[in-house]
Amino acid sequence: MAQIVECVPNFSEGRRPEIIDEIIQTALTVSGVSLLDKEMDADHNRAVVTFIGDPQGVKQAAFLAIEKASQLIDLEKHSGEHPRMGATDVCPFVPVSGVSMADCKVLAEELGKEVGEKLQIPVYLYEKAARTPERENLADIRRGEYEGIRDSIATDDSRIPDFGPRKTHPTAGAIAIGARPFLVAYNVYLGSNNLTAAKKIAKAVRSRSGGFTHCKALGFEIKERNQVQVSMNLVNYKKTPIFRVFDTIKNEAERWGERVTSSEIVGLTPLQALVNCADHYLRLENFDIGQVLEFKMLSDASPTKVSMDDFLTDVASSSPAPGGGSVSALAASLAGALASMVCRLTVGKKKYKEVKEELSEVLGKTEKLRAEVTKLIVKDSDAFNAVMKARKLPKNSDEEKAARKEAMFEATKNAALVPLETMRLAVEILKHSIVVAEKGNVNSITDVGCAALMANSAVIGAGYNVKINLLGFEDETFVKETTAEMEGLIREADEMAVKVKEIVESKIQE
Repeated sequence: MAQIVECVPNFSEGRRPEIIDEIIQTALTVSGVSLLDKEMDADHNRAVVTFIGDPQGVKQAAFLAIEKASQLIDLEKHSGEHPRMGATDVCPFVPVSGVSMADCKVLAEELGKEVGEKLQIPVYLYEKAARTPERENLADIRRGEYEGIRDSIATDDSRIPDFGPRKTHPTAGAIAIGARPFLVAYNVYLGSNNLTAAKKIAKAVRSRSGGFTHCKALGFEIKERNQVQVSMNLVNYKKTPIFRVFDTIKNEAERWGERVTSSEIVGLTPLQALVNCADHYLRLENFDIGQVLEFKMLSDASPTKVSMDDFLTDVASSSPAPGGGSVSALAASLAGALASMVCRLTVGKKKYKEVKEELSEVLGKTEKLRAEVTKLIVKDSDAFNAVMKARKLPKNSDEEKAARKEAMFEATKNAALVPLETMRLAVEILKHSIVVAEKGNVNSITDVGCAALMANSAVIGAGYNVKINLLGFEDETFVKETTAEMEGLIREADEMAVKVKEIVESKIQE
């Protein structure tokens, strides 16, 4: 699988497109780096740029962009609605394929060091790259904005940067560099210029004041439109979906005598985030992203789509990955497929009309589980490769040793969590297999039996991979909790597999 990283630098310039174009062109001089999107907002006086490529190429492009921005943007002359502290305000790395969050943390560290030393811009590591919990939240780092940081960085020890001088750059200010998952930048407009209402609504939905866990929100006045806006970053669109936040804002707006007129997505968004909205509002049954025509076409045309023959050849090769973890995920996927098959062979048959609704619901769940666990086939190999990559990191200085240790810690932890997720999903498939065995088409009862055997094997095999990655792991609490969950899943799976076996063998003898 190709290694691809996304970088989404935010620049404090939204009114002069020629400046942003020059910054982008400088970044794109790096071979293999491609521009995905550019968004500019005059009221916020901010631009969001998205480009992708291989990890080192993207890191080089990011440095060139930050360097050029420091030459073209002067924070002493900047004003806008959006909080900011630097010419390049933030620069996050996002894993796309063939790389882990740990890899992106290393990129953030490397870029931060280079920016601090070569450009003399103070650098703060944030989100997943943060060295302390106090710096995970960007808002905490950026409190007081450019002027506040400029006036206190030399005397306030909480402002000591992770890299670079203890003073702001004369034009470029400071910068936050980090690693994070995909986020959705989402704005909702109200039909008035009531800034007080917008701020109260933002307070109601944002995490820090008791709102949605994965929502960051502010209220702004957009003078060009004579409207106000609730501007948000949804940092986990799966756990805090767009539709839930939108509905809440509508309800809160009504409290203040306001109405929502429109909303917008800034920059790029995962297709799944929009599919979730369609699924919610249309109340679709058993809908899956694979039903989206363009998604299906792109998936089938993808060069990373591997045939079963290729996969088995890779397993049989001398390469340690894909290995037992990926094979366990495949076994769980096959278990889900068999359970789904029996559901389809039952639903619609007159003999089984009484269980039609129940097994239709089970079918939707087994198909969803199958799709989720199938992704872990590749993800398990990626997790193993990330551990190997972390081991090869340089350790010539104390700083390099610390970075390598942190990368090893995160990669090894992830290498245990991926097979643990395989175990969880396989157990869920087993739960549904009991229902299918009890109520499904008796002519396919042995297929349910095979599903249970495969799912139980997946739990045991994935468990081996969890265990080996916990050996010598330094976080004793994590080891204890993970071991307890792993052992519980093995016991639960074994009990359910026995239950399915009893049902299958009793029906075979009838």
